[in-house]
Amino acid sequence: MLGLKLPTDPRWVNLAEMDLEEILTDHAYCEQKAATSCITLIQKYPDKKRMVEELAPIVTEEWGHFRLVLQELDKRDLELGYQRKDEYVNELRKFQVKDGSRDSRLVEQLLVCALIEARSCERFRLLSLHIADDDLKEFYHKFMISEAGHYRLFIDLAKHYGDPEKVKVRWQEYLDFEAGLMDRIAVRGDRMH
Repeated sequence: MLGLKLPTDPRWVNLAEMDLEEILTDHAYCEQKAATSCITLIQKYPDKKRMVEELAPIVTEEWGHFRLVLQELDKRDLELGYQRKDEYVNELRKFQVKDGSRDSRLVEQLLVCALIEARSCERFRLLSLHIADDDLKEFYHKFMISEAGHYRLFIDLAKHYGDPEKVKVRWQEYLDFEAGLMDRIAVRGDRMH
């Protein structure tokens, strides 16, 4: 369904569960950044009525997810650490085509958001299936479902605001780029991406 061309290295879940404080901290900030990204899109493109209407509830949902992760940290007597640079997201942003029309720049941003959500969904699925802690399996299963819906929404919005055939071609270019990126980024258990 997600179309990702390179699955996550199977060692990732084992690395992630070695230090739950680190992975939960990174997860919390990913949720915060997702809410911020939606707010930024709304601020930059207030004239895109459909997008504004569909992203407004996502802002609330993502911020709610941030709070859920904070609660999970607290429940486990863990601390929210400091935010770190996200090499994965930064590399995806470098791949964006930044010139062109306003609508084509919007499509690029929507595709980056879709790809981040797709990879997050895949990672949450792995955690929901393979992490040893049963409570965290259920916790991450809920996030997996949510991220799948967000991925689909961003793809649909990209097709709505861009030429669907061109979006389809560009999406494949993103998937190819992301596979290469996943192949060269070190497998780290303290990062969601």
